[in-house]
Amino acid sequence: MKISYKELIVRKIESIEAGTAFIANDFLEIASYERIRNILNRLVSDGIIHRILKGVYYQPQYSELLDEYIAPEVHQVALALARKYNWTIAPSENTALNILGLSSQVPAKWLYLSDGRCVTYSFNGIDITFKRRRNAEISNMSMTTAMVIQAIKAIGKERILEKQIDILRRRLSCEEKKALLREGKAATAWVYEVLRKVGEGEDVT
Repeated sequence: MKISYKELIVRKIESIEAGTAFIANDFLEIASYERIRNILNRLVSDGIIHRILKGVYYQPQYSELLDEYIAPEVHQVALALARKYNWTIAPSENTALNILGLSSQVPAKWLYLSDGRCVTYSFNGIDITFKRRRNAEISNMSMTTAMVIQAIKAIGKERILEKQIDILRRRLSCEEKKALLREGKAATAWVYEVLRKVGEGEDVT
């Protein structure tokens, strides 16, 4: 028996990690954009998924440990918006520090650099702001490299600590550190010196 498009989409949604946001384009291997959009709208009406923002959805999943439904992760919503509008983005300032584990403080505003337009999206009392920057600041490098550079700049040349460098060393994989050393060469000299310490011992060839 042929499986319906709706069932294929529901199966894929159920395989997505809790807290992950998704858009219609994430299902284009299954059906046309309009068919997917209609199915997602029906799933919202049926209460199977929730619409976070226009064109951005998530599936509420219940946590027995927390005894509550898991909210969508803010960073995942930002990534979904970037996919929706085909933007290149990178977390900046306190957002980058939080995601990288360099700060436990939850940002009052989640800030991202973007090659798209300047705009703020709000949901559940949370603001996600995209600030337009020159493509050179965020393109030609992975999001991880761009995010680390933004975090280091947010800390500042005189305030960066060895323990923060060590956190980055432990957090990044070998491949991410190699990419950091390759891609970060366009950064200012003092920032690249910190990157070099983070990636110390990695062969970039």
